[in-house]
Amino acid sequence: MGPMAQLRAGRLGRRIPQLVLGLVLYGISMALLVRGALGVMPWDVLHQGLAQHIPLTLGQVVIVTSVAVLVLWIPLRQPPGLGTVLNAVVIGLVVDPVLTWIDEPAGLVPRMALMTAGIVLNAVATAMYIGAQLGPGPRDGLMTGLAKTTGRSIRLVRTVIEVTVVVLGWLLGGVVGLGTVAYALLIGPLTQAILPVFVVPLATDDLATDDLDRRPRR
Repeated sequence: MGPMAQLRAGRLGRRIPQLVLGLVLYGISMALLVRGALGVMPWDVLHQGLAQHIPLTLGQVVIVTSVAVLVLWIPLRQPPGLGTVLNAVVIGLVVDPVLTWIDEPAGLVPRMALMTAGIVLNAVATAMYIGAQLGPGPRDGLMTGLAKTTGRSIRLVRTVIEVTVVVLGWLLGGVVGLGTVAYALLIGPLTQAILPVFVVPLATDDLATDDLDRRPRR
């Protein structure tokens, strides 16, 4: 094995565990925000709303929604990576058991604590799985694919998508609140600050990498 092959193998040995751990932590952070009951992430407003109308758990809805979003990648010609596939499955598998382990607290202070912990943990988790550079999540890929296809800015496309899913989710019964607003305002700066710690540098002749300047989403 040559030096470059050894370098790739060594980095892959870090990238895959970091990816998986990041996705597990992402699922835990989602559950913390749900149990905080002060509002959830924008896409989870939709997930919560759908879960009230179909015989699926929240985690199962997350997986089904991820697959549906991946179908939308086809006309956008977005190539999925290993991280894309694992993102679509692992997060949903983690959410349900964690929700059974954590009860919704009665007081405002512990609920605020769960909300804060969920947002901070989500920023760490996002930085970990994006820093592994093994492919964007289904929702993030939809955003970048639409931006490329329409010629619009990523900021505008992301805003339109997230406002749409929040409104639709709220109409279906999803929880919109302080946590939703706090997440929208804080996740970008927090992730940007943490991301350099987890970025795995890749060799110049590796396959395509993610644009780490974009603030990633699931």
